[in-house]
Amino acid sequence: MQLAEYLDKGASLGGDRPCLTTRGESLSYAEVQEASWRTAQALMASGIRPGDRVAVLSANDPTALTSVFGISRAGAVWCPVNPRNEASENRQLLSMFGCRCLLFQERFAPLVQRIRAELPELTTLVCLDGEVDGALTFADWIELGDPDRTAPAVRGDELCMLAGTGGTTGEPKGVRLTGTNMATATALTLMSYPFGDRPRYLALAPLTHSAGVLTWPIMSLGGEIVIMPEPDLGEFLRLVERHRITHAFLPPTVIYGLLDHPDLDSTDLSSLRCLWYGAAPMSPTRLQEALERIGPVLGQLFGQTEAPNMIATMAPADHFRADGSVAVERLSSAGRPSPLTQVAVMAESGALLPGGERGEIVVRGPLVMDGYHENPSATAEVSRHGWHHTGDIGYLDEDGFLFIVDRAKDMIITGGFNVYSAEVEQALREHGSVQDCAVLGLPDEKWGERVTAVVQLRTGRQAEPDDLAGFVKQRLGSVKTPKQLEIWPDLPRSKIGKVLKPEIRKQILEN
Repeated sequence: MQLAEYLDKGASLGGDRPCLTTRGESLSYAEVQEASWRTAQALMASGIRPGDRVAVLSANDPTALTSVFGISRAGAVWCPVNPRNEASENRQLLSMFGCRCLLFQERFAPLVQRIRAELPELTTLVCLDGEVDGALTFADWIELGDPDRTAPAVRGDELCMLAGTGGTTGEPKGVRLTGTNMATATALTLMSYPFGDRPRYLALAPLTHSAGVLTWPIMSLGGEIVIMPEPDLGEFLRLVERHRITHAFLPPTVIYGLLDHPDLDSTDLSSLRCLWYGAAPMSPTRLQEALERIGPVLGQLFGQTEAPNMIATMAPADHFRADGSVAVERLSSAGRPSPLTQVAVMAESGALLPGGERGEIVVRGPLVMDGYHENPSATAEVSRHGWHHTGDIGYLDEDGFLFIVDRAKDMIITGGFNVYSAEVEQALREHGSVQDCAVLGLPDEKWGERVTAVVQLRTGRQAEPDDLAGFVKQRLGSVKTPKQLEIWPDLPRSKIGKVLKPEIRKQILEN
């Protein structure tokens, strides 16, 4: 399937039903369909041909999401550009992809002005919601289209999305995702989590990432997407109650904020069927708190840009034992490998390891990308031995649950011992005063690397570094206990909420 087909499927179940809702105003499926066709015709009038790349630079916005379906109808390739990226990274991605058209919100005009001069292939600029020098207004642009022009036929297995990845740890790469990849992710979502008739999805997280991919299964069921243009936890709670929201996705750090919000316990959350969490590890202690206070609706997803969302899944029911009690031993897992994918644990030699042994998590199947864009060496490296290498170290337990121990690059070797930073982070997150943390290895003359932790405390809580180190020592022993522990008011994060360890390393070494 191509991306526009999810919209069309929803429309076939009722064109007059609400499709996209923002600030209390709704567009029906028929209206979004019509707008997507007009966008496709404008793209074709602007010289966009099948296979050309079209970038969208926007916060959560219904016009921007509708444009994605128009790009699909024109046979072009959607290139989501995250507004939180540095200008240099966005310029590099647009240049790498060879984007010919950029649709953007007026608030990002200064960013566009900084990068456009270095992008000669970028011949069409369209402002979605205002007037900007050198760009067409969206209203004027869609008038260029020929309503009688037929969109080209596009196969469902062709390239439909180019997504940037790796910019925080090195040179950004372009991930090639096909209609088959998206269809597999959508099917796995529908197979793995609870859905009913016409679900209602609340999009607070950026639609350029996991939150966007999760809209396809909602639309395939004729559901409603309620879009939050700006993140606001109080408004999130109000919208869940007002719209009887059934599904949403939040990174763990945002769920922590939700648990600390004064309106949480007084909000009616009974409509929720699945509150997905993912993109970063979640504290088992706080996950158990969420299950008790938000309800038995938490559902985990584990994936990466190269294999969207669904490498492993943990449905709400998997968080509990048969007797209804919380399965505490599973709360630190990433769930079970999803259907339609093969997941294994591999040694450096390429040999697959038995259950319980630690190695790199590898995956293959129709969920895995078509490769890195114009980067055959990186594609070959990540695909060695016939499997896609995730870069995560983990193991499978006797019940088939996948546990992620660490990122391969984050393993610390101290005094000759291997220390997995994720294990130390998990221990720290069990402390009642810890909101979030990061553990990394720093150069040390005696130990080779010393285990170093940076901790962010929960609002209103207090803790001393020595007390936190002692807390870890009781659980993991002295080798894994941080030799250096600092408390910071906040941790640097990426555009999707992941803690940026390279930035933490840089700050500590500079100081």
